[in-house]
Amino acid sequence: MDLSTKEYRTISYISGPLLFLEQVHDLPFGAMVEIILPTGEVRNGQVLEIGTEHVLIQVLEKTAGMDVDTTRVRLREHVARIGVSSEMVGRIFDGAAHPIDNMGEVAMEKRLPVDGAPLNPVSRARPEDFIMTGISAIDGFNTLVRGQKLPIFSGAGLPANEIAAQILEGARVRERDEKFVVIFAAMGITRREASFFRDHFDRTGIKNKVISFMNLADDPTIERLLTPRCALTTAEFMAFEKNMHVLVVLTDMTNYCEALREVSTAREEIPGRRGYPGYMYSDLSSLYERAGALRDREGSITMLPILTMPDDDITHPIADLTGYITEGQIVLSRALHRKGIFPPIDVLPSLSRLMNNGIGEGKTREDHRQLSNQLYACYSEGIDIRRLMSIMGEESLTDMDRRYLAFADRFEKEMIGQGARPRDIEETLNLGWTLLKTFPEEELNRVTKDLISRYFTEIMEDGVTTPFF
Repeated sequence: MDLSTKEYRTISYISGPLLFLEQVHDLPFGAMVEIILPTGEVRNGQVLEIGTEHVLIQVLEKTAGMDVDTTRVRLREHVARIGVSSEMVGRIFDGAAHPIDNMGEVAMEKRLPVDGAPLNPVSRARPEDFIMTGISAIDGFNTLVRGQKLPIFSGAGLPANEIAAQILEGARVRERDEKFVVIFAAMGITRREASFFRDHFDRTGIKNKVISFMNLADDPTIERLLTPRCALTTAEFMAFEKNMHVLVVLTDMTNYCEALREVSTAREEIPGRRGYPGYMYSDLSSLYERAGALRDREGSITMLPILTMPDDDITHPIADLTGYITEGQIVLSRALHRKGIFPPIDVLPSLSRLMNNGIGEGKTREDHRQLSNQLYACYSEGIDIRRLMSIMGEESLTDMDRRYLAFADRFEKEMIGQGARPRDIEETLNLGWTLLKTFPEEELNRVTKDLISRYFTEIMEDGVTTPFF
């Protein structure tokens, strides 16, 4: 029998965004269904669970107006799919991939499953192409590499969206003529935040290389679970079938996890840490692990997930699990933000596990790794002395302690606090040598004498070198 013509009328009850069908044994798991209201209005849903007694369907729109006696359910597709096309570039869609920019429908080339195609780990290429973001705290100390998944850990009120917008505008690889597209997926953001991104895309001229998926705060919660999957399915099409390099920005993953918890609660599942479902790790993995590059394909997917840490708690389950899955994290500092430093990136807890793959001679510069280590060590020492001074007083500091303290202040104001103006990697590295001038050569124990003689003296005297980019 053709299931697409069969209608089910055995709805037992509705709980939040969930609908329960009884005596149904032929609906496939993950299938997309149409829910037909008594008024004739049609809403969409997905089969979430198949049991011996009932089938559980999550409704992708609101459940208001549904009646258990007269509402009908009909199969639409055996698996959740979206249409994808090269014409999606420059367009804006809702969280379920429907156009919302009043520019009409898009001529689709394919319909692909939103869960993506499983990839053989052996076929993955090693990420090693340096991506210059124009932000010194990232380029110099927590380098982004093409194919990497590098999350931004933010706190409530910190400018994570502004930093993401700056990266979207300035991200590029060494001067190459390559096909590049940005996919921006927003989950549960406010209309003000949505307007900020739209205005930024228009103002900076990058609108024509951005595909936007926007699930707003007043949109259906369930749609947030679909939004990143629609975005990543589109990214895989652009990267692996159109041979483009794709940068995916997902914001805010905290809203996504809250939606996951809401659905889990409605299903009456046993909660895990802080009420989140026990499968949240595997669910996040199914999203994050779709980033990368393949050996036999030219394209790649680089991912920047943004999440807000509740109470600035980096041990919160969302941040904790994200840190396990991804290759590092960029941590924003409330203390730096209060000082008026932008971008307020704290380089000490931040980390890029693939940094060594994307830096060095022929990629950035031969002194990059050692210089980064030296600057990090000096800044860390300065922070420790700043804490010590708050306890013992300034009178207890030695002359060298005062130098480290002054270095920490300059490092925050000049290296981290660059403002909205982008810097290329050469300028960042040269500024690093300039800041180290406050120390005698014998204090610089993280860089070789050869590099000191080559860069420390020359850059101090000349001030500039030949730009790398």
